[in-house]
Amino acid sequence: MSMEAVFAIWLILLLLGMPVFSSLGIASALHIFTNGQNVMIIPQKTTMAINSFPLLAAPFFIMMGNLMNSSGVTNRIFNFANVAVGWMRGGLGHANIVASVIFAGMSGAAVADAGGLGTIEIAAMRKAGYDDDFTVGITAASATIGPIIPPSIPMIIYVVMSEASIGGMFLGGVFPGLLMAIFLMLMVRHYAIKRNYPHEPIPAPKQVWRSFYSAFWALLAPGILLFGIFSGVFTPTEAAVFATAYALFLGLFVYHELRFRDIPKAVLITTQTNGVIQALVVTAVLFGWQMATAQVPQLIGNYLLSISGSKYVLLFIINVFLLFVGCFMEAAAAMMILVPILAPVAETSLGMSSIQFGVMVVLNLMIGTITPPIGVVLFVTANVANITFERMSRAIVPFLFPLILVLALVTIYPPLTIWLPKVLMGVR
Repeated sequence: MSMEAVFAIWLILLLLGMPVFSSLGIASALHIFTNGQNVMIIPQKTTMAINSFPLLAAPFFIMMGNLMNSSGVTNRIFNFANVAVGWMRGGLGHANIVASVIFAGMSGAAVADAGGLGTIEIAAMRKAGYDDDFTVGITAASATIGPIIPPSIPMIIYVVMSEASIGGMFLGGVFPGLLMAIFLMLMVRHYAIKRNYPHEPIPAPKQVWRSFYSAFWALLAPGILLFGIFSGVFTPTEAAVFATAYALFLGLFVYHELRFRDIPKAVLITTQTNGVIQALVVTAVLFGWQMATAQVPQLIGNYLLSISGSKYVLLFIINVFLLFVGCFMEAAAAMMILVPILAPVAETSLGMSSIQFGVMVVLNLMIGTITPPIGVVLFVTANVANITFERMSRAIVPFLFPLILVLALVTIYPPLTIWLPKVLMGVR
């Protein structure tokens, strides 16, 4: 059986409604059986895929996000962000973005931001008189910052599929994530002036101190994690374990808003989410190995080079392709399928750093989470706001442009992603 037939079987199974990991596994197994390969390859490759130290970080960061949303942390973060920037025109819109930046340093997942912070942000903005379309649009768009600023669950998946440096990837996302926040805040200011949105009064020093004191232990979490990772005190995986313990400590003993009976539910949700990720990893690695042995990345690289000799034309094509895929496929699944194909092309044929390409891929697919028809963050935000998915899809359109602008800068300006890893870790 040829790889073309494998792709055809996989696509047919997907169209029939089969889960991505099941369709990948069946297509891969059929290729092995029909080509007379040793069937022991299946347990070998799947075991090797799951036996990954960086991958252990994913369930712990997922667990931490669930605990943070249940322990009063999100309320304190948003209140502090509102005091810090709420006095600007369109204050709650700016607070929405700043809160996402802070929360990004804890959870690393866009869905956790949209489902946790989003509930508080949407209620506050509606009460203050902001238009619903603006409110849900900025809430969904700011949630995409979460997986770009470290720690990041999608970046962990990228590292597993590409063998890039996890510390380098985390650092590579810092400047793009902050740039996303700046561009979104500029857009908020534009709408605030145009529509005369309200703002909070300039806070008194006592109010600033009170909000900071209330959120202090939550605000400390990103600093502890990033310092620990980049100073070498612990690995990103160990940082995820520490973060989970820290979230438990805050919820149970500092804020007293998390109860012991809430923990099993958080564990169950984490297990369900992580189970899907692990199933995708083992089948995607098997699928990727077969593509590598069939030299599919080399064939695609040669095909792209035959289209144009310009690196930037080829990067434009790859970006458009990834944006298109993100409209129809969940980010983790898309990454596991496409990274083994595209990463070798980007690194060998286009001369890109694995970190720059990784941030580009993650940002592409995070934009995909807020584009219809499959954008998971759109579904979550529409559910939180209790509006139709169709209205949510229209509301997000203006907010795609600043994110695509950041994507363009990440693509054409390597120092944006590789300068910090090079300076702090010596990673290129």
